[in-house]
Amino acid sequence: MVALPTLARLATPSTVSAEKPTSASNSRVASRIARWASSLRGRPVLALLSSVVKTPPLRRPVGSYRTIITILYVSLLFTPGGHSLGAMGDHLLVQTLAERIAQLTEDQPGGNAYLGVGPPLTWRQYRAASERLADLLANGLGLPRGERVAFLLPDGPGVHIALSGCELAGVVAVGIGPRAGRREIEHLLGLSQASAFISRPSHDGLALAEVVESGAERGLPRVHHLTTEGELLPGEPIRINGAVAPESPSPYALPRPRAANELFLLNSTSGTTGMPKCVTHDQARWQAFHALAVEAGQLSAEDVFMSVVPAPFGFGIWTSHVTPSLLGVPCVVMSRFDATEALELIDRHRVTVLAAVSTQFIMMLQAFEEQSHSLRSLRVLFTGGEAVPYERAAAFEDKTGAAVLQFYGSNETGAVSGTTLQDSREKRLRTAGRPVPSMNIRLFDEAGKDVTESGRGRPGCKGPTLSRGYYGDPAAVAEANAELIRKDGWMMLGDHVEIDADGYLIVGGRLDDFIIRGGKNISGPAVEEQVAEHPSVALAAAVAMPDRVFGERVCVYVELKEGMPELTLEALIDELRARAVSKETLPERLVVVDALPRSSGGKVAKQALREDIRRRLSREQAGSPPGDADGA
Repeated sequence: MVALPTLARLATPSTVSAEKPTSASNSRVASRIARWASSLRGRPVLALLSSVVKTPPLRRPVGSYRTIITILYVSLLFTPGGHSLGAMGDHLLVQTLAERIAQLTEDQPGGNAYLGVGPPLTWRQYRAASERLADLLANGLGLPRGERVAFLLPDGPGVHIALSGCELAGVVAVGIGPRAGRREIEHLLGLSQASAFISRPSHDGLALAEVVESGAERGLPRVHHLTTEGELLPGEPIRINGAVAPESPSPYALPRPRAANELFLLNSTSGTTGMPKCVTHDQARWQAFHALAVEAGQLSAEDVFMSVVPAPFGFGIWTSHVTPSLLGVPCVVMSRFDATEALELIDRHRVTVLAAVSTQFIMMLQAFEEQSHSLRSLRVLFTGGEAVPYERAAAFEDKTGAAVLQFYGSNETGAVSGTTLQDSREKRLRTAGRPVPSMNIRLFDEAGKDVTESGRGRPGCKGPTLSRGYYGDPAAVAEANAELIRKDGWMMLGDHVEIDADGYLIVGGRLDDFIIRGGKNISGPAVEEQVAEHPSVALAAAVAMPDRVFGERVCVYVELKEGMPELTLEALIDELRARAVSKETLPERLVVVDALPRSSGGKVAKQALREDIRRRLSREQAGSPPGDADGA
């Protein structure tokens, strides 16, 4: 790999200037770097270079993601002031998703774009449905470019038609997660100042027309409410404020779609720590992320994807919306996650690449052990979003033959590090991989001092996968961005990490996921992994329990496997001691529940558990007995 300064010298002196470069100058630079890459002997040339220089689409596995990321990063050097691709002008030539889907409509119109329980959605149907929705938004409602359009739909093809339709209409999509409740829906509609809202008539028993009307009564801008009973497919009626929308003849006169470097999506933080914020996205950052994924999993046009991660969130966006389309491969989606049904769909559609958060793949592993499925088509599981327990991940690999891979990062930062198929099992399952070459990473201590040389601290980063920060009221955004981005430009993550001797990043846990007992930091994920190895435990979540003497103690919530007898704290501790676990990580309270609460992003909602244990303690201090599910 040639160092970045060497690559930068390939540019002509006139290109590197304080003025905004022209499209022509940057095309020449990109072409020059492409010719240089082609001349390298013994190094595979990155096919994804086509996304930058408009050569034919990706057809083969990518050999080295470093080339494309370096080109994107060199383009960044020619842009004054910005630390992410979001700061660039129109000079960066990247094929948009709309352009790619149009190409697939021509190249393989009958090819499948989305699969599931029902009939497949072909690329031609996908494009037609997206254009129909775009016409309704741009021409039927007259929404100007840049307006926000929110959507709340089950995780089926309709989500992707909504995203693509917004892109074609030139408006900004606002994704609301399928687990959102009324308060979160109202909050996101108001925060984004959405002009339109696409949904089913009801959501988990909640009449959404009432939610829209109540927002108008509270002074929010009146929203056009578009409802569908299906997946927004042609022939399925779409209603606007209750009345069936008229159909326009195609071809439609549509405005200029969103460009790759324009704001195209607002999605929410996953809601694990309170009311969510809106994160800003352009397509260019996901193009960069896509290149990383292709390299890590050796992805190709022969793959079949399945993503069970809620689509509007970062993990779901690239695994179900971006990467399958850029590769031109089908993606299996589910309207609502069910572990048993997911296994059946993997076998039915011969899925090769699965994306699931840790909680989901653990549930699938349990269902797999109880039933007969082959899953032998699977070769890669992308997971993450929360701690990945080693024993469960190893068991998944042993039973399916798939390799478990993960990226470390956040909705705001994108990928900071990642594991690959070339890494050993120990590195893949016990670390979050090596830092991404294009991402500049520093570690900071609690006082904000740079402690990168120590190999331990809170990570901050700069580079091409970063978002633009948060969206909303300028004063509130300035405050939120000040917490997210340091004054010197480093975008921060909320974890404590360390870099091992081989350069691999190890996540100790979220800064708020440590239990500080008598001044000693105890990792919540470490406690969870130990408890989850108990034969009766399906899922475990450890949180801090307030204590007058020690400050905090270790409290563990668990779901039991089906058919298992009740578990007591004493029995759990006996089993942990038999495995010689560290005394300091032993749970001091056990709460057995039917189901752990989930956030909008599908993760365990630990904030809800922290609030629950505080309520339990308050009741007990008032003289009330603990709840029936309390095993302490």
